[in-house]
Amino acid sequence: MNTAPSQDPAPPAEHWRSYGPLDLHPILVQAMEAFNEQGYHGTSVRDIAGRVGVTVPALYYHYENKQALLATLLETSIKDVLDRCRAAAGEAGDDPLARFCGMVESIVLYMTHRRQLAFLDTEIRSLEPQNRARYVALRDYLEHMLLDTVEAGRAQGVFTTPIPADAVRSVLVMCQGVANWFRADGPLTAEEVAERHVLLSLGTVGHPGAVTGDLSLPLPRRASLARTSASPGSAPRTSG
Repeated sequence: MNTAPSQDPAPPAEHWRSYGPLDLHPILVQAMEAFNEQGYHGTSVRDIAGRVGVTVPALYYHYENKQALLATLLETSIKDVLDRCRAAAGEAGDDPLARFCGMVESIVLYMTHRRQLAFLDTEIRSLEPQNRARYVALRDYLEHMLLDTVEAGRAQGVFTTPIPADAVRSVLVMCQGVANWFRADGPLTAEEVAERHVLLSLGTVGHPGAVTGDLSLPLPRRASLARTSASPGSAPRTSG
């Protein structure tokens, strides 16, 4: 499997903000659901085959083993995140503020629209060394994209964090966490959650406007940021 990030020209803006039905082989869909419900080690190949309605030998015809299923799902997920993030950065151009906002928005939108895939990041511990190394390299690529943008912003006085690498890691952990609690039927839409996380992320990297409220963010919507606080009982629902 080719695990290198796509080097094609950045897709148009509508690509990274738009989500259609998840296009995965039925075996991968059932493996994803089983891993999310039971954990990787709690799921057997026979379990997955039974969900798909095929024999175990038939499943092995498509995928070598259970590890290949997990590796394929995780690499499919991180590559999609990377492509969308690159598209958002490409749309923003050279402005580090616009690039940072677009990339954070794209990551959070992915976590909301592809929750089941994104949640599998918790199973990175179950990857065998070679598969883990490939996946970590892709995830590091995403981290460096954000870090380069923050460093460019620091050079221009847009971001003031004295610890950019730590700030970027914190942003990514916060964005990844959305996959744990977001619900499509919750009080906030995916777009609203993305907007709020852009604001939180700007504070993390030390954008002055995140503190003073003097923001003009390059986002398509601003409705959720107008709400200074959620109403009683409207806190995001957790996965518990």
